[in-house]
Amino acid sequence: MRSLVSPERFAHILRVAELAARIAEANGLEPERAYLAGILHDAAREFSPERLAELAPPQHEVECKHPKALHGRAGRRLAESWGVEDEGVLEAIEGHVYGVHPGQGIGMAVYVADVSEPGRGVNEDIREMALQGQLLEAYRKAVKSKVEYLQHKGVPIHPRTLEAYRELLAQPGLSSNP
Repeated sequence: MRSLVSPERFAHILRVAELAARIAEANGLEPERAYLAGILHDAAREFSPERLAELAPPQHEVECKHPKALHGRAGRRLAESWGVEDEGVLEAIEGHVYGVHPGQGIGMAVYVADVSEPGRGVNEDIREMALQGQLLEAYRKAVKSKVEYLQHKGVPIHPRTLEAYRELLAQPGLSSNP
């Protein structure tokens, strides 16, 4: 896997994997599964748009205009080709780009780790919340932050991100509409 990404991307991947494992453990989940998903989450991140589309054909306009949005699904395909069969791990790899169903603990751990790993220099509050056993709250805050950021930038929001956001809106503690 290391040969598929730059040294900087690989350093990020390691930080995400290690943090995802710590978050999983703090929340009663299996750290090994979170680590595996974290190690594989960005395997396809630096692929060309053509290679991404080959592995994960675009399904709508957002993916056509923003091919990097395909790297989660493409990463899932790579993981499957490497023999990964754990559906929770595969969903976490795919969903780290868009978001996952709030009941998918490994996916939430990887999503939160990806947006809050120390090398990014942001979202320390989200990271600390997750490490204190408040994974759902940290995930809510991370998804809300992503939606608000994309709105502010005028970037189209992936339908699966909106789906995750709306699922979280249906639960207490998160308000506002995209």
